[in-house]
Amino acid sequence: MPKKKGLMKQLPLVNEEVSIGDEEFIVSKTNVRGHIIYANRVFMEISLLSEDQLINLNHNIIRHPDMPKGVFKYVWSTIKKGQEFFGYVKNLRSDGRYYWVFANITPEYDQQGNLLGYLSVRRKPPASAIKVIEPIYQQMLSIERQAHSDKDAVDKSLAFLQEELKSQNLDYQDFVINLFHRKS
Repeated sequence: MPKKKGLMKQLPLVNEEVSIGDEEFIVSKTNVRGHIIYANRVFMEISLLSEDQLINLNHNIIRHPDMPKGVFKYVWSTIKKGQEFFGYVKNLRSDGRYYWVFANITPEYDQQGNLLGYLSVRRKPPASAIKVIEPIYQQMLSIERQAHSDKDAVDKSLAFLQEELKSQNLDYQDFVINLFHRKS
């Protein structure tokens, strides 16, 4: 199984979704740079990676290429401000298949208020939410592919997302939480 992020990126992608159970939670902790320091059993099972293969690697080892970089810029800007992040993420398994999660990422601090890292808890998202978020992410990816530089790509992609949400009078957090609780 891959030990380096580059090997995961070279996997042949399999257009087949794998779901976590309705009552299962994927839990991981990272240091301040995003390197995994803890992964629970469910995380190892769904990613098909062992603890040894995950520990000390950047959490983006499981990033699916269908995920826009603009989303992760938003993630990092949110959690670096000490705020909680909620959102939908498509992740890559080591067999090339994928899984969607509804993620919650929170900063963790020591008793003196120093940032230790981040705790991420992910659960199965509603299929109705993925039907809404996936076309937005696809449009963001399209914008990223057309840009002239990586920074330009990320900035334009994120601007598109923010404009979409502005038209609905929502911020990203409210938007994704509303999708999670929607019954249709």
